[in-house]
Amino acid sequence: MKKTQQQVAEACGISKSLLSKIENGQTASAIATLSKISEELEVPLTWILDDHDDRDLVLLPHTERQFKVGDENMGYSYELLANRSRFTGIEPTIVHVTPRDMNVREETYTHSQDEFIYILEGAIHLLYEDEKHYMEKGDSAFFKGNKSHLFIPVNNEPARVLTVFIDNHL
Repeated sequence: MKKTQQQVAEACGISKSLLSKIENGQTASAIATLSKISEELEVPLTWILDDHDDRDLVLLPHTERQFKVGDENMGYSYELLANRSRFTGIEPTIVHVTPRDMNVREETYTHSQDEFIYILEGAIHLLYEDEKHYMEKGDSAFFKGNKSHLFIPVNNEPARVLTVFIDNHL
């Protein structure tokens, strides 16, 4: 079923103008917002984030990885690790957590995908359902994305988090 831009925007709780800017690459957006758009369009998040054709094998040298810079209000930026087929349901990314003095985000996120995280560098507090969990390099967690969560920087050192979004609806 085809949906108008207005219908998608309303279903996601955003303005048609913002949806248009996201669609045209004129603004960065939170993964939670992009997740809602992907859910409304019934496509995986990677399909929204990247524009490569679906392939059976994806080799992505680090020099060619897409780096998406978020604004400070998001609390992070991210880079895609692979543009997998839009039907795999697994979306690996590296999340760069904004250092504490620059991070102004306090609102938690929710999205439809489950999430596996592994701390590659630095440390964060994982705020999950109003409980704060300290995590450092080498620690991992798996959680339901539809529960409120947020990566909170511990200090002003960089933190990088391998994040794998798992869509259980495919």
